[in-house]
Amino acid sequence: MQLPANRETAVSTEPVNAGDAKPITVLLADDHQPILDRVAALVSGEFTVVAAVSSSEEAIEATTRLHPHVLVLDVSMPGLNGFEAAIHVRNAGSSAVVIFLTVHDEPEFLQAAWAAGALGYVRKSHLGSDLVPAIRAALEGRRFVSASIQRGDPRPRG
Repeated sequence: MQLPANRETAVSTEPVNAGDAKPITVLLADDHQPILDRVAALVSGEFTVVAAVSSSEEAIEATTRLHPHVLVLDVSMPGLNGFEAAIHVRNAGSSAVVIFLTVHDEPEFLQAAWAAGALGYVRKSHLGSDLVPAIRAALEGRRFVSASIQRGDPRPRG
């Protein structure tokens, strides 16, 4: 199911380890509601999800308005793709680190992610094991790629 246009789902869950430190804020963008729900559930225990949007255009607007620390973008969305959105927010001066979610494991997609300024490239089939470590690595300035892509594992069947 896709979110209606211009609808933003705000999830303000304080991270478990917030303490005195400012919470790390995350903005999510995917055109499939079940993926948005799953990603929000995965990261909200450790980070503060400030918005979950269904298009690149909404992600650009929300990033400009909310200034998240992390931007998690689906690669393949209608209209602008995730790569184009990442370039746009970077050119607009955002300092958010970018993590891409994808079903694509072709080398040219990974190269496009790096060219767009991303620090993470997570295969959707490995969200549960890879997304939070990818965010942590990116916040430390390190690149993260799902191991299945590094090994060249075939796409899951079904």
